[in-house]
Amino acid sequence: MTIAAAIFFGLGIIFNLMGNIGVLVFPDVYTRLQASSTCATTSVLSFFIGCMFIAGWGPMTGRLIVITIFFFVTNPISAHIIARFAWQNGIVPWRQSYIKRRELGGDDD
Repeated sequence: MTIAAAIFFGLGIIFNLMGNIGVLVFPDVYTRLQASSTCATTSVLSFFIGCMFIAGWGPMTGRLIVITIFFFVTNPISAHIIARFAWQNGIVPWRQSYIKRRELGGDDD
């Protein structure tokens, strides 16, 4: 394994951990979705680049590039579909001022 591949694998692990922590910490579906989809995309890209360094230049690298392009197209689309479904079902984005108004019995937005 080359040094460059190890660096990209390390970056992939860091991005993956950040995304998982974001899903656990963030308050609503929209911010959790942003954390998971962004970090998943960068994590997978980092892992695939590391695999390309290990595989060298050849047919396997071409396959990895095609898989990477497919992932870059489908991941944002799936995140958008989930966010749109949440919005259409009336899940409002988290706002602290909204929660405080609800607790105090104020008017609804």
